[in-house]
Amino acid sequence: MKTLKKTLFAGAAAAALFAASPVLAACELKIGVVGGLSGATAQWGLALKGAAEYLAAEANAAGGGGLKVGNELCKISTIAVDSKATAEGAAAAANQLVSQNVKFILGPVVTPEATGIKPIALRNKLLVFQNSFAKDAIGPRWPLVFHEGPGPSVWADSIVKVAKTKFNIKSVVLVAPNDQGGTDITSVDIEAYKANGIEASEEFYQRGNPNFAAVVARVLAKNPDTVDTSSTAPGDAGVLVKQLRQAGFTGTIGRLGGPATDEILRVAGGPDVLKNFYWYENVPLEDPNIRAIADDYKKLMGTAPPENTMLYLWVGVGRLLFQAISNAGTITDTEKVAEVLRKLPINDKNLGKGRWTGKSFFGIQQEVSFPFGIGLIVDGKVQPILRAEVPEVD
Repeated sequence: MKTLKKTLFAGAAAAALFAASPVLAACELKIGVVGGLSGATAQWGLALKGAAEYLAAEANAAGGGGLKVGNELCKISTIAVDSKATAEGAAAAANQLVSQNVKFILGPVVTPEATGIKPIALRNKLLVFQNSFAKDAIGPRWPLVFHEGPGPSVWADSIVKVAKTKFNIKSVVLVAPNDQGGTDITSVDIEAYKANGIEASEEFYQRGNPNFAAVVARVLAKNPDTVDTSSTAPGDAGVLVKQLRQAGFTGTIGRLGGPATDEILRVAGGPDVLKNFYWYENVPLEDPNIRAIADDYKKLMGTAPPENTMLYLWVGVGRLLFQAISNAGTITDTEKVAEVLRKLPINDKNLGKGRWTGKSFFGIQQEVSFPFGIGLIVDGKVQPILRAEVPEVD
């Protein structure tokens, strides 16, 4: 009898402990990753992929085996698909992920991809975080599509003011791809330049064309103080800058588009070639809390993080998404997760306090805005990244 009591007591204690703890069951949270993992946009896509894999490893390690979702611990896995920076590629990638029961997607990055993925997201109720700078990147028509980071409508004016003061800019020519990924961004950038009293015009090229000879000739004919590489892909931007310098352009180079400084420096030949350069940086990199992500990435993943700073923003929004999934208690009901997500404060342990924006520009407040950085190279010397807080926009 005594043995039976001990057995019953042990069984009851184990049952109580089992009920009090999240259950490590056959729960798997699949995160889709869609981006250009090859070609000229590969630097952006690989930063996205690296961030997603890091986020999964971080959450799995911190949660003792997964993310707590209701009464379960869900192991997080990632499935990355190369969209090759095209609308067709992104649509095909999303359909492929749907067939694998994926409900949440990080990416894509560029506008053609965003155009391709949004109808698939709407039809299949996918919750998507993407990073296009298009004027219709997000909107009320796509309630489950969120913006990973703001476009130039939030940060361009702040950077133009700094660049104008530092380099005495009076005229600028913006160069961008001849598609929505280029035309939308340059139109917003141009307004920022003109609002600050700078004469601005634009030139376009066919995406993927590595020969900028004709564009360079037209730019030189305008004799601007500055050439802004806008939303050109990292690889294209490096080639453009190199060909501008080879053709004799000595003015300032700017970049009010996606970050690509490392690639531009590599292709063009270094800071001495760029000489005077300003750019939008995703995060204020001088902040040691932000740089700590790179150190933690090395420890957790056993390798160096992708070099593009887009990595940091994806980490910030990924954590936000995981928090929303955990709080909502579901890995399948994306509408419920989105409802929770919209109410979460933006306050990442590394990136700091941000705010939800997008209402005034897109008509929907589903854009995550963290403090950003303003990069400068002056007379061939790389300067510390300036910190800029998010402007008071809704």
